[in-house]
Amino acid sequence: MDHKQIAKELVPLLGGKDNIISASHCATRLRLVIDDESKINKQEIEDLEGVKGAFSSSGQFQIIFGTGTVNKVFQPFAEEIGLDDESAEHKQKQMDHNEAVKKKMNPVSRFAKVLSNIFVPIIPAIVAAGMLMGLLNLMNRFGWADGDSSLYILLDMFSSAAFIILPILIGYSAAREFGGNTYLGAVVGGIMTHPTLLNPWGLQEGGVEPEMLNFAGMNIELLGYQGTVIPVLLTVYVMCWLERLFRKVVPNMVDLLVTPFLTIMTTGFVALMVVGPIGRLLGEGVTTSLSFLYDSGAGFAGLVFGGLYSLIVLTGVHHSFHAIEAEILGQVGFNYLLPIWAMANVAQGGAGLAVWVKTKSKKMKEIAGPSAFAAFLGITEPVIFGVNLRYRRPFIGAAIGGALGGAYVTITNVTANGIGVTGLPMFAIANDPINYAIGILVAVGGAFTAAWLLGWQEEEQQPKKEETKTEKDSEEKAV
Repeated sequence: MDHKQIAKELVPLLGGKDNIISASHCATRLRLVIDDESKINKQEIEDLEGVKGAFSSSGQFQIIFGTGTVNKVFQPFAEEIGLDDESAEHKQKQMDHNEAVKKKMNPVSRFAKVLSNIFVPIIPAIVAAGMLMGLLNLMNRFGWADGDSSLYILLDMFSSAAFIILPILIGYSAAREFGGNTYLGAVVGGIMTHPTLLNPWGLQEGGVEPEMLNFAGMNIELLGYQGTVIPVLLTVYVMCWLERLFRKVVPNMVDLLVTPFLTIMTTGFVALMVVGPIGRLLGEGVTTSLSFLYDSGAGFAGLVFGGLYSLIVLTGVHHSFHAIEAEILGQVGFNYLLPIWAMANVAQGGAGLAVWVKTKSKKMKEIAGPSAFAAFLGITEPVIFGVNLRYRRPFIGAAIGGALGGAYVTITNVTANGIGVTGLPMFAIANDPINYAIGILVAVGGAFTAAWLLGWQEEEQQPKKEETKTEKDSEEKAV
């Protein structure tokens, strides 16, 4: 595959260099902000070598290449469109258009995008902590190390660190998203996890009660926010608002000294006296409600969530679940939602596998096989948009498999020690690998069978196109 040539062919199919406002990429897709999407030749883009699908969502035109390939295509593509243009005019054009795109998004999509931008950068830290917790569980289960040994104590420190400083990580990331100073956001997170405040995890261990501090006639509970999410998000949002307010009234001469001082002092009081306690109540309310639904549903919650999750993925709102999962992980100590999402993801792979086995299209076989495998690793966009959604019925089959697998892992109480990792990699953080493996077999098998039985209509466009091209070549040779 000539990645440079593909990038070169892609530009005119997108309406030319001037039609591409900005470009970036994630693990599997090129993400493009386009000036006029009517100029895009979507059919020819999907026919390019290596392209597994293309679609427009949330103000972006996205082209699926798959893991690894997208990085190799992006570099020459960025050179082709002049992405390294650092002129003020180009930057302003990008900013203006991106703001216009945000305004076009509905409130739910915009909210999900904000949470995604905050939590996606933090996921590697939580994944690492979760895998370390999984290793500690294995050491306990098989007696590889004594709980009082130096190795166990050190690994326990390493695994809990990310959750102890989670408010600091969120504070930094949220401040960047809300337009504030990132380091002030980190400081706010530090205030909410200060050693003077009792770590809430200690309450679960020894019945310790936090001290009360009287300030200005108000009682402040000296209880920390380690492992919480919603209180920090709300506090940093307030911090960024206050920072902008102070910058408007503080003279430029003393802005560097006075604005950070006023911002931190004011936010600190607001955090401990008002926003923090309210955020804690909201977080506990969300966690309690979901836990009640999970515990009392006897598999019903897994059936519904596992069946509907892929539909939610289509809207992009699923990114907001990272915040909910992190809150549950901090409050409950384990994540019972992630295994359900994992079942929905591998089920998409199962349906894609059915297409790969049954399809007669050479092009679709080339797409479906690798895409299905990527779904088993937790990367579902290629198989969803490139295969299952294209034929529709395999997508329905995947929903059936996800519902069955979700019900199984819920009934068997499979949980995880982290967020963000699904599919086969989730074995490292699953509390019950055996039932998790059975759940995968149920989801994949159910999706494969449902997709096969539902069937689908093969596309005729590609063969016709190839036939037309062959006839045209023959005519040219005849002339």
